[in-house]
Amino acid sequence: MISPRLHSFLDERHAPYTTLPHDRTVTARQTADAAHVGNRSFAKTVMLKVDGNLAMLVMPAAYRVDLTRLSRALGGPEVELASEDEFKDVFADCELGAMPPFGNLYGVPVYVDARLATDTDEIAFNAGSHTDVVQMPYAEFERLTQPDLLYMAHVM
Repeated sequence: MISPRLHSFLDERHAPYTTLPHDRTVTARQTADAAHVGNRSFAKTVMLKVDGNLAMLVMPAAYRVDLTRLSRALGGPEVELASEDEFKDVFADCELGAMPPFGNLYGVPVYVDARLATDTDEIAFNAGSHTDVVQMPYAEFERLTQPDLLYMAHVM
């Protein structure tokens, strides 16, 4: 099921999107495969702490985050992965680990790996559950989230 908050947000803004139901998955790569979207266009959400504050990094499933490069791209703050206990209550309408990349709906800053903007016209992402993906034009996602674009990931 799509997160009620995300569903309302997209519908109220008349955003074009498609919901892709799939068998239950846990990892971003499994989800991309199950939903039949590529690892470069499937956007995984990585929860971070930037100088102790929660932040969301949205990046292609094909890559992994490099915290050192991310810190440099952000101007040098301390950057670390957030634990599930640190963010689970923020995304109360989502299954843990299936948060949609709309941190703006939850009061969390959103940083996007710029390869999502340049490598694909459409992105797909978890919709708040481990059984549903939303696919939409990347430009629409960017318009709705107003993220900061960064370059900082390594190929797995």
